[in-house]
Amino acid sequence: MRRFLFYNFRFVYKTDRWIRRHFTQAGLLLLGTLVATSVFSIDTRQTLAYQFFSLLVALLLFATLFSFFIRLRLTLQRDLPRFATVGETIQYRVTITNLSAKTYIGLQLFENIDDKLPSFETFLTTTIPYQDKLNWFDNYIGYPRWTWLIALNRGGSIAPITLQKLMPYSKIQTEISLLPLRRGYIHFAGASFARSDPLGIFNSIYKVSCPDKLLVLPKRYPIGELQLSGSRRYQHGGVHLAMSVGDAEEFYALREYRAGDPLRHIHWKSLAKLNKPIVKEFQDEYYVRHALILDTFTTAAHSTVFEAAVSVAASIACAPHSHEVLLDLMFVGLNTYYFSSGRGLAQTSDLLETLACVDICTDKGINHLFPLIKQHISSLSGCICILLQWDEERQALALFLQSLPLSALILIVSQTPLEIDKQRFPQVKVLLIAELAAELAALGG
Repeated sequence: MRRFLFYNFRFVYKTDRWIRRHFTQAGLLLLGTLVATSVFSIDTRQTLAYQFFSLLVALLLFATLFSFFIRLRLTLQRDLPRFATVGETIQYRVTITNLSAKTYIGLQLFENIDDKLPSFETFLTTTIPYQDKLNWFDNYIGYPRWTWLIALNRGGSIAPITLQKLMPYSKIQTEISLLPLRRGYIHFAGASFARSDPLGIFNSIYKVSCPDKLLVLPKRYPIGELQLSGSRRYQHGGVHLAMSVGDAEEFYALREYRAGDPLRHIHWKSLAKLNKPIVKEFQDEYYVRHALILDTFTTAAHSTVFEAAVSVAASIACAPHSHEVLLDLMFVGLNTYYFSSGRGLAQTSDLLETLACVDICTDKGINHLFPLIKQHISSLSGCICILLQWDEERQALALFLQSLPLSALILIVSQTPLEIDKQRFPQVKVLLIAELAAELAALGG
Protein backbone atom coordinates (compact mmCIF):
# COMPACT_ATOMS: atom_id res chain seq x y z
CA MET A 1 0.00 0.00 0.00
CA ARG A 2 2.73 2.48 0.95
CA ARG A 3 4.71 1.65 -2.18
CA PHE A 4 1.59 2.30 -4.27
CA LEU A 5 1.09 5.66 -2.54
CA PHE A 6 4.77 6.50 -2.99
CA TYR A 7 4.69 6.09 -6.76
CA ASN A 8 1.47 8.08 -6.96
CA PHE A 9 3.23 10.94 -5.16
CA ARG A 10 5.39 11.39 -8.27
CA PHE A 11 2.32 11.92 -10.44
CA VAL A 12 0.68 14.24 -7.90
CA TYR A 13 3.87 16.30 -7.46
CA LYS A 14 4.53 16.73 -11.19
CA THR A 15 0.89 17.52 -11.91
CA ASP A 16 0.76 20.10 -9.13
CA ARG A 17 3.94 21.80 -10.37
CA TRP A 18 2.65 21.86 -13.97
CA ILE A 19 -0.66 23.43 -12.92
CA ARG A 20 0.99 26.07 -10.73
CA ARG A 21 3.33 27.15 -13.51
CA HIS A 22 0.86 27.10 -16.39
CA PHE A 23 -2.14 28.69 -14.70
CA THR A 24 -2.24 32.23 -13.37
CA GLN A 25 -4.12 33.12 -10.19
CA ALA A 26 -7.15 33.92 -12.34
CA GLY A 27 -6.68 30.62 -14.13
CA LEU A 28 -6.61 28.68 -10.86
CA LEU A 29 -9.82 30.43 -9.82
CA LEU A 30 -11.37 29.49 -13.15
CA LEU A 31 -10.35 25.84 -12.68
CA GLY A 32 -11.92 25.75 -9.23
CA THR A 33 -15.12 27.31 -10.52
CA LEU A 34 -15.12 24.89 -13.44
CA VAL A 35 -15.02 21.90 -11.09
CA ALA A 36 -17.79 23.37 -8.91
CA THR A 37 -20.11 24.12 -11.85
CA SER A 38 -19.52 20.65 -13.31
CA VAL A 39 -21.06 19.15 -10.18
CA PHE A 40 -24.23 21.20 -10.56
CA SER A 41 -24.46 20.76 -14.35
CA ILE A 42 -25.26 17.05 -14.35
CA ASP A 43 -29.02 17.60 -14.59
CA THR A 44 -29.54 20.29 -17.23
CA ARG A 45 -33.30 20.34 -16.56
CA GLN A 46 -32.98 21.43 -12.96
CA THR A 47 -30.30 24.13 -13.28
CA LEU A 48 -28.70 26.51 -15.74
CA ALA A 49 -25.21 25.99 -14.30
CA TYR A 50 -24.27 24.02 -17.44
CA GLN A 51 -24.38 27.27 -19.42
CA PHE A 52 -21.85 28.85 -17.09
CA PHE A 53 -19.80 25.64 -17.28
CA SER A 54 -19.79 25.81 -21.10
CA LEU A 55 -18.64 29.43 -20.99
CA LEU A 56 -15.75 28.57 -18.66
CA VAL A 57 -14.70 25.66 -20.88
CA ALA A 58 -14.70 27.98 -23.92
CA LEU A 59 -12.54 30.53 -22.10
CA LEU A 60 -10.12 27.83 -21.00
CA LEU A 61 -9.83 26.39 -24.49
CA PHE A 62 -9.24 29.82 -26.01
CA ALA A 63 -6.52 30.64 -23.47
CA THR A 64 -4.84 27.26 -23.92
CA LEU A 65 -4.86 27.37 -27.71
CA PHE A 66 -3.60 30.97 -27.78
CA SER A 67 -0.55 29.96 -25.72
CA PHE A 68 0.70 27.79 -28.60
CA PHE A 69 1.17 30.92 -30.71
CA ILE A 70 3.30 32.74 -28.15
CA ARG A 71 7.01 32.65 -29.01
CA LEU A 72 9.80 34.06 -26.86
CA ARG A 73 13.46 34.60 -27.72
CA LEU A 74 15.37 35.19 -24.51
CA THR A 75 18.67 34.29 -22.87
CA LEU A 76 19.63 34.34 -19.21
CA GLN A 77 22.97 34.61 -17.44
CA ARG A 78 23.53 34.29 -13.67
CA ASP A 79 26.15 35.98 -11.53
CA LEU A 80 26.40 33.58 -8.60
CA PRO A 81 28.56 34.10 -5.50
CA ARG A 82 31.35 31.63 -4.81
CA PHE A 83 29.67 30.22 -1.71
CA ALA A 84 26.41 30.32 0.20
CA THR A 85 25.60 29.11 3.72
CA VAL A 86 22.75 26.92 4.91
CA GLY A 87 19.85 28.99 6.24
CA GLU A 88 21.28 32.37 5.12
CA THR A 89 19.40 34.07 2.27
CA ILE A 90 21.62 35.35 -0.53
CA GLN A 91 20.97 37.67 -3.45
CA TYR A 92 22.36 37.01 -6.90
CA ARG A 93 21.98 38.89 -10.15
CA VAL A 94 20.63 37.59 -13.45
CA THR A 95 20.92 39.30 -16.83
CA ILE A 96 18.07 38.67 -19.29
CA THR A 97 18.52 39.51 -22.96
CA ASN A 98 15.67 39.98 -25.44
CA LEU A 99 16.74 38.64 -28.84
CA SER A 100 13.54 39.61 -30.64
CA ALA A 101 11.91 42.80 -31.95
CA LYS A 102 8.98 42.37 -29.55
CA THR A 103 8.30 44.10 -26.26
CA TYR A 104 7.53 41.77 -23.35
CA ILE A 105 5.47 42.93 -20.39
CA GLY A 106 4.66 40.96 -17.25
CA LEU A 107 6.94 37.98 -17.85
CA GLN A 108 7.46 35.64 -14.92
CA LEU A 109 10.80 33.96 -14.25
CA PHE A 110 11.10 30.50 -12.67
CA GLU A 111 14.49 29.06 -11.75
CA ASN A 112 14.72 25.36 -12.63
CA ILE A 113 16.74 23.56 -9.96
CA ASP A 114 17.45 19.86 -10.26
CA ASP A 115 15.10 18.07 -7.89
CA LYS A 116 16.08 14.43 -7.86
CA LEU A 117 13.14 12.35 -6.70
CA PRO A 118 13.81 10.32 -3.54
CA SER A 119 13.94 6.53 -3.64
CA PHE A 120 11.39 4.39 -1.83
CA GLU A 121 14.04 3.23 0.66
CA THR A 122 15.02 6.82 1.46
CA PHE A 123 11.35 7.72 1.84
CA LEU A 124 10.80 4.92 4.37
CA THR A 125 13.93 5.51 6.49
CA THR A 126 13.82 9.31 6.66
CA THR A 127 12.51 11.08 9.74
CA ILE A 128 11.67 14.72 9.11
CA PRO A 129 12.34 17.31 11.86
CA TYR A 130 8.65 18.08 12.48
CA GLN A 131 7.32 14.53 12.16
CA ASP A 132 6.11 14.42 15.77
CA LYS A 133 3.81 17.38 14.99
CA LEU A 134 2.01 15.64 12.11
CA ASN A 135 -1.37 13.99 12.59
CA TRP A 136 -1.60 10.22 12.25
CA PHE A 137 -2.98 10.39 8.70
CA ASP A 138 -0.17 12.57 7.30
CA ASN A 139 2.35 10.52 9.25
CA TYR A 140 1.13 7.27 7.71
CA ILE A 141 0.50 8.48 4.16
CA GLY A 142 3.79 10.39 4.15
CA TYR A 143 3.13 13.15 1.60
CA PRO A 144 4.59 15.87 3.89
CA ARG A 145 7.74 13.71 4.12
CA TRP A 146 7.79 13.45 0.32
CA THR A 147 7.57 17.21 -0.19
CA TRP A 148 10.25 17.77 2.48
CA LEU A 149 12.62 15.35 0.71
CA ILE A 150 11.94 17.06 -2.64
CA ALA A 151 12.79 20.46 -1.14
CA LEU A 152 15.92 18.99 0.45
CA ASN A 153 17.07 17.45 -2.82
CA ARG A 154 16.52 20.76 -4.60
CA GLY A 155 18.74 22.38 -2.02
CA GLY A 156 17.26 25.86 -2.19
CA SER A 157 14.03 27.81 -2.24
CA ILE A 158 13.51 30.45 -4.95
CA ALA A 159 10.20 32.24 -5.43
CA PRO A 160 9.15 33.15 -9.00
CA ILE A 161 9.56 36.82 -9.84
CA THR A 162 7.75 39.16 -12.24
CA LEU A 163 10.10 40.96 -14.62
CA GLN A 164 9.94 44.60 -15.59
CA LYS A 165 9.15 45.70 -19.14
CA LEU A 166 11.63 44.19 -21.59
CA MET A 167 12.22 46.29 -24.72
CA PRO A 168 13.28 44.85 -28.10
CA TYR A 169 16.96 43.81 -28.34
CA SER A 170 17.65 45.02 -24.82
CA LYS A 171 18.94 43.66 -21.52
CA ILE A 172 17.63 43.94 -18.00
CA GLN A 173 19.15 42.91 -14.69
CA THR A 174 17.27 41.77 -11.64
CA GLU A 175 18.06 40.41 -8.18
CA ILE A 176 16.86 36.98 -7.10
CA SER A 177 16.69 35.72 -3.52
CA LEU A 178 17.81 32.19 -2.72
CA LEU A 179 17.42 30.45 0.64
CA PRO A 180 19.79 27.43 0.83
CA LEU A 181 18.14 24.51 2.62
CA ARG A 182 21.06 22.10 2.78
CA ARG A 183 24.81 21.98 2.29
CA GLY A 184 26.44 20.72 -0.89
CA TYR A 185 25.95 21.76 -4.49
CA ILE A 186 22.76 23.31 -5.82
CA HIS A 187 22.50 22.51 -9.52
CA PHE A 188 20.66 24.95 -11.77
CA ALA A 189 19.34 23.13 -14.84
CA GLY A 190 18.01 26.26 -16.54
CA ALA A 191 15.20 28.78 -16.27
CA SER A 192 11.62 29.12 -17.48
CA PHE A 193 9.80 32.26 -18.62
CA ALA A 194 6.01 32.38 -18.37
CA ARG A 195 3.85 34.68 -20.50
CA SER A 196 0.08 34.65 -20.12
CA ASP A 197 -2.57 34.81 -22.83
CA PRO A 198 -4.60 38.05 -23.35
CA LEU A 199 -7.23 36.83 -20.86
CA GLY A 200 -4.59 36.27 -18.17
CA ILE A 201 -5.62 32.64 -17.61
CA PHE A 202 -2.98 30.31 -19.06
CA ASN A 203 0.80 30.72 -19.27
CA SER A 204 2.98 29.78 -22.18
CA ILE A 205 6.29 28.42 -20.83
CA TYR A 206 9.59 29.09 -22.57
CA LYS A 207 12.62 27.21 -21.23
CA VAL A 208 16.24 28.28 -21.63
CA SER A 209 19.24 26.09 -20.87
CA CYS A 210 21.75 27.79 -18.58
CA PRO A 211 23.32 25.20 -16.25
CA ASP A 212 25.12 26.48 -13.16
CA LYS A 213 26.02 25.26 -9.71
CA LEU A 214 26.47 26.87 -6.32
CA LEU A 215 28.29 25.36 -3.34
CA VAL A 216 26.45 25.73 -0.03
CA LEU A 217 28.68 25.57 3.07
CA PRO A 218 27.55 24.08 6.40
CA LYS A 219 25.92 26.31 8.98
CA ARG A 220 28.54 27.73 11.34
CA TYR A 221 28.35 29.11 14.86
CA PRO A 222 30.65 31.62 16.60
CA ILE A 223 33.24 29.89 18.75
CA GLY A 224 36.26 31.20 20.62
CA GLU A 225 39.79 29.85 20.39
CA LEU A 226 39.93 26.30 21.70
CA GLN A 227 42.48 25.91 24.49
CA LEU A 228 43.85 22.45 23.82
CA SER A 229 47.01 21.70 25.73
CA GLY A 230 49.73 19.86 23.88
CA SER A 231 53.36 20.36 22.97
CA ARG A 232 54.76 21.22 19.59
CA ARG A 233 55.66 18.12 17.59
CA TYR A 234 58.38 17.59 15.02
CA GLN A 235 56.88 17.43 11.53
CA HIS A 236 58.95 15.01 9.49
CA GLY A 237 59.91 16.74 6.26
CA GLY A 238 58.35 19.98 7.45
CA VAL A 239 54.94 21.11 6.29
CA HIS A 240 54.39 19.61 2.87
CA LEU A 241 53.44 22.29 0.39
CA ALA A 242 51.15 21.55 -2.49
CA MET A 243 53.03 20.07 -5.44
CA SER A 244 56.24 19.70 -3.37
CA VAL A 245 58.53 16.72 -3.74
CA GLY A 246 60.37 15.18 -0.82
CA ASP A 247 61.18 17.10 2.35
CA ALA A 248 59.94 20.67 2.71
CA GLU A 249 61.83 21.83 5.78
CA GLU A 250 62.09 25.54 6.49
CA PHE A 251 64.97 27.30 4.68
CA TYR A 252 67.19 29.46 6.90
CA ALA A 253 70.75 29.74 5.44
CA LEU A 254 73.18 29.09 2.57
CA ARG A 255 76.41 27.10 2.88
CA GLU A 256 79.06 25.45 0.72
CA TYR A 257 78.33 22.12 -0.88
CA ARG A 258 79.18 18.96 1.06
CA ALA A 259 79.44 15.46 -0.32
CA GLY A 260 76.04 13.80 -0.24
CA ASP A 261 73.93 16.97 -0.47
CA PRO A 262 70.97 16.43 -2.84
CA LEU A 263 71.07 18.31 -6.12
CA ARG A 264 67.66 19.84 -5.52
CA HIS A 265 69.15 21.85 -2.61
CA ILE A 266 71.71 23.62 -4.82
CA HIS A 267 71.24 27.40 -4.95
CA TRP A 268 71.75 27.99 -8.66
CA LYS A 269 72.04 31.77 -8.51
CA SER A 270 74.92 31.54 -6.02
CA LEU A 271 76.58 28.85 -8.16
CA ALA A 272 76.50 31.16 -11.17
CA LYS A 273 77.79 34.11 -9.15
CA LEU A 274 80.57 32.41 -7.14
CA ASN A 275 81.40 29.65 -9.60
CA LYS A 276 81.25 27.03 -6.85
CA PRO A 277 78.37 24.94 -5.56
CA ILE A 278 76.30 26.54 -2.80
CA VAL A 279 73.40 24.71 -1.18
CA LYS A 280 70.36 25.78 0.80
CA GLU A 281 70.28 24.66 4.42
CA PHE A 282 67.05 23.82 6.20
CA GLN A 283 66.00 23.42 9.79
CA ASP A 284 63.48 21.03 11.25
CA GLU A 285 60.01 22.41 11.83
CA TYR A 286 57.94 22.01 14.98
CA TYR A 287 54.24 22.82 15.02
CA VAL A 288 51.14 22.28 17.07
CA ARG A 289 49.01 19.92 15.02
CA HIS A 290 45.41 19.10 15.91
CA ALA A 291 43.22 16.42 14.36
CA LEU A 292 39.53 17.08 13.73
CA ILE A 293 37.90 13.64 13.59
CA LEU A 294 34.35 13.43 12.23
CA ASP A 295 32.08 10.45 12.85
CA THR A 296 30.17 9.71 9.63
CA PHE A 297 28.73 6.32 10.53
CA THR A 298 24.94 6.10 10.66
CA THR A 299 22.20 4.03 9.03
CA ALA A 300 19.67 6.80 8.36
CA ALA A 301 19.40 8.22 4.84
CA HIS A 302 19.16 11.69 6.36
CA SER A 303 20.29 12.45 9.88
CA THR A 304 19.67 15.68 11.75
CA VAL A 305 22.40 14.67 14.20
CA PHE A 306 24.91 14.20 11.39
CA GLU A 307 24.09 17.60 9.88
CA ALA A 308 24.58 19.18 13.30
CA ALA A 309 27.91 17.34 13.67
CA VAL A 310 29.10 18.72 10.32
CA SER A 311 28.14 22.22 11.52
CA VAL A 312 30.18 21.66 14.69
CA ALA A 313 33.18 20.56 12.61
CA ALA A 314 32.81 23.61 10.34
CA SER A 315 32.55 25.93 13.36
CA ILE A 316 35.73 24.46 14.87
CA ALA A 317 37.55 24.77 11.54
CA CYS A 318 36.63 28.48 11.44
CA ALA A 319 37.51 29.11 15.09
CA PRO A 320 40.39 31.56 15.62
CA HIS A 321 43.75 29.91 16.20
CA SER A 322 47.42 30.70 15.88
CA HIS A 323 48.97 30.56 12.43
CA GLU A 324 51.42 28.03 13.88
CA VAL A 325 48.58 25.54 14.48
CA LEU A 326 47.82 22.98 11.79
CA LEU A 327 44.39 21.35 11.57
CA ASP A 328 43.88 17.91 10.03
CA LEU A 329 40.37 16.79 9.09
CA MET A 330 39.83 13.02 9.22
CA PHE A 331 36.73 11.06 8.26
CA VAL A 332 35.68 7.90 6.45
CA GLY A 333 33.29 7.74 3.52
CA LEU A 334 33.65 5.63 0.41
CA ASN A 335 37.37 5.97 1.16
CA THR A 336 39.49 7.23 4.03
CA TYR A 337 39.95 11.01 3.83
CA TYR A 338 42.66 13.16 5.39
CA PHE A 339 42.90 16.91 4.71
CA SER A 340 45.32 19.38 6.29
CA SER A 341 45.03 23.14 6.65
CA GLY A 342 47.26 25.78 8.13
CA ARG A 343 50.60 27.34 7.35
CA GLY A 344 51.64 26.60 3.78
CA LEU A 345 48.76 24.16 3.31
CA ALA A 346 45.10 24.41 2.40
CA GLN A 347 43.04 27.35 3.64
CA THR A 348 40.07 27.12 5.97
CA SER A 349 37.76 27.62 2.98
CA ASP A 350 39.14 24.41 1.48
CA LEU A 351 38.16 22.48 4.61
CA LEU A 352 34.69 24.03 4.48
CA GLU A 353 34.31 22.94 0.86
CA THR A 354 35.21 19.41 1.92
CA LEU A 355 32.72 19.49 4.80
CA ALA A 356 30.04 20.84 2.46
CA CYS A 357 30.22 17.62 0.44
CA VAL A 358 30.88 15.02 3.15
CA ASP A 359 28.28 12.26 3.23
CA ILE A 360 27.20 9.61 5.68
CA CYS A 361 28.78 6.14 5.64
CA THR A 362 26.26 3.33 6.01
CA ASP A 363 28.36 0.25 5.22
CA LYS A 364 31.25 0.71 7.68
CA GLY A 365 31.75 1.14 11.40
CA ILE A 366 33.57 3.47 13.78
CA ASN A 367 36.43 0.96 13.99
CA HIS A 368 37.59 2.14 10.55
CA LEU A 369 38.85 5.33 12.20
CA PHE A 370 41.43 3.54 14.36
CA PRO A 371 44.00 2.84 11.57
CA LEU A 372 43.72 6.43 10.33
CA ILE A 373 44.36 7.85 13.81
CA LYS A 374 47.24 5.47 14.56
CA GLN A 375 48.90 6.40 11.29
CA HIS A 376 49.22 10.07 12.34
CA ILE A 377 49.62 9.84 16.13
CA SER A 378 53.32 10.71 16.10
CA SER A 379 52.76 14.14 14.52
CA LEU A 380 49.67 15.17 16.53
CA SER A 381 49.58 17.47 19.55
CA GLY A 382 45.85 17.12 20.18
CA CYS A 383 42.59 15.95 18.68
CA ILE A 384 38.92 16.90 18.62
CA CYS A 385 36.55 14.02 17.91
CA ILE A 386 32.88 14.61 17.02
CA LEU A 387 30.62 11.61 17.60
CA LEU A 388 27.02 10.93 16.53
CA GLN A 389 26.16 8.36 19.20
CA TRP A 390 27.42 7.03 22.52
CA ASP A 391 27.46 3.26 22.07
CA GLU A 392 30.10 0.75 23.15
CA GLU A 393 32.20 1.12 19.98
CA ARG A 394 32.36 4.89 20.35
CA GLN A 395 33.14 4.58 24.06
CA ALA A 396 36.08 2.36 23.09
CA LEU A 397 37.25 5.06 20.66
CA ALA A 398 36.97 7.69 23.41
CA LEU A 399 39.05 5.55 25.79
CA PHE A 400 41.63 5.04 23.06
CA LEU A 401 41.92 8.79 22.40
CA GLN A 402 42.18 9.56 26.12
CA SER A 403 45.01 7.03 26.47
CA LEU A 404 47.15 8.72 23.82
CA PRO A 405 49.97 11.11 24.82
CA LEU A 406 48.08 14.12 23.48
CA SER A 407 45.28 16.46 24.46
CA ALA A 408 41.85 15.14 23.46
CA LEU A 409 38.36 16.64 23.37
CA ILE A 410 35.47 14.31 22.53
CA LEU A 411 32.16 15.94 21.58
CA ILE A 412 28.92 13.98 21.33
CA VAL A 413 26.17 15.62 19.28
CA SER A 414 22.79 14.54 20.62
CA GLN A 415 19.12 15.47 20.49
CA THR A 416 18.58 14.39 24.11
CA PRO A 417 20.71 14.72 27.28
CA LEU A 418 23.14 11.85 27.93
CA GLU A 419 24.58 10.54 31.17
CA ILE A 420 28.38 10.44 30.94
CA ASP A 421 30.67 8.82 33.52
CA LYS A 422 33.01 11.77 34.09
CA GLN A 423 35.49 9.70 36.06
CA ARG A 424 35.92 7.32 33.16
CA PHE A 425 35.46 9.89 30.40
CA PRO A 426 36.73 13.24 31.74
CA GLN A 427 37.34 14.65 28.25
CA VAL A 428 33.86 13.93 26.87
CA LYS A 429 31.26 16.67 26.43
CA VAL A 430 27.68 16.45 25.15
CA LEU A 431 26.38 19.09 22.72
CA LEU A 432 22.59 19.34 22.55
CA ILE A 433 21.30 20.24 19.09
CA ALA A 434 18.61 22.54 20.50
CA GLU A 435 21.29 24.58 22.30
CA LEU A 436 24.13 24.16 19.82
CA ALA A 437 24.95 27.86 19.42
CA ALA A 438 25.25 28.43 23.18
CA GLU A 439 27.14 25.16 23.71
CA LEU A 440 29.75 26.04 21.08
CA ALA A 441 30.10 29.62 22.32
CA ALA A 442 30.91 28.26 25.77
CA LEU A 443 33.34 25.72 24.33
CA GLY A 444 35.95 28.23 23.23
CA GLY A 445 37.90 30.72 25.28
